[in-house]
Formats: sequence, structure tokens, C-alpha cells
Amino acid sequence: MTQREPVDVEGQAPRRPVDVAVGVLINPQGEFLLTSRPEGKVYAGYWEFPGGKLEAGESVEAALRRELGEELGIEIGVVLPWKVEIVDYEHARVRLHFCKVFTWTGAFEMREQQTMAWQDLPVRVGPVLPGTFPVLKWFAEERGFEGATTLPA
Repeated sequence: MTQREPVDVEGQAPRRPVDVAVGVLINPQGEFLLTSRPEGKVYAGYWEFPGGKLEAGESVEAALRRELGEELGIEIGVVLPWKVEIVDYEHARVRLHFCKVFTWTGAFEMREQQTMAWQDLPVRVGPVLPGTFPVLKWFAEERGFEGATTLPA
């Protein structure tokens, strides 16, 4: 007897999620860092928390350290695993491993020609990538913030 893959409502095997390490960098003022997705990538111009895919055999922390070094030119300090969220995009299903980071060294360099912005609630940049909205909700809950977490872009 062979074991079959589970099927979704459309009769096709569900997509396996791609694991992604995501850095939620928080500065001493309590602001968090968002970066824009560079030209040539899916959702170019959308704002998100920085990070990237785990490579084979790589831990979330190792991937986050590598990605933030490659993308932003910084070396991060302690990585605090926070929450995990699965998001289905049209192009991929991703398992986002959100980690809080409060310390880093080095000057920020936008090595992929992206833009960065320190933000608080409500977020003043946009559009915001769908996978970013859960984090904004969690921040609102933690901080007792009420109202829209983003302003119209």
C-alpha cells in the first residue's frame, strides 16, 4: 500500500512551505526596520521585514545572520525567536520565522538597492507585503495600540 500526499480542496497536493528567517530589528526608540523589496523580485516595491530563505541544513539564526549581512551589511547580536507564521502567496507558500533583534554592528548598506525606513505604528510606508501584517498586529497587541496599523500609501 502506498501512502498518498494529502490533498487540498482543489484536489491538488498542498504546496510545501519554504522556510524564511525574518529579522524584526528594533532600535532603542522602539521603532522597527522595514525595507522595500528590490526591483526584479516578486512584489518589488512592497515593504517588509528583512530576511531570506534558509539554505539546506541551515538554522533560522544562521540564515538570518547571513541574509542581514548580505542584504544590509550589518552583523546582528542576539537573535530572539518570536513567532512563526505560514503565508500563502500566489508564487509560494512560506513559513516565516520572525526573530526580534535589538543589537547589531556596522553601518546599514542597502546592497540590493532597496530602501529602508524606521517605523512605528501606524506604518507610514507602503504598500506593505501581506506577510508583514501579522507582525504589525502583534506589535499593536504588545504596545496597546488601537486603530489602523498602516496609513494609506
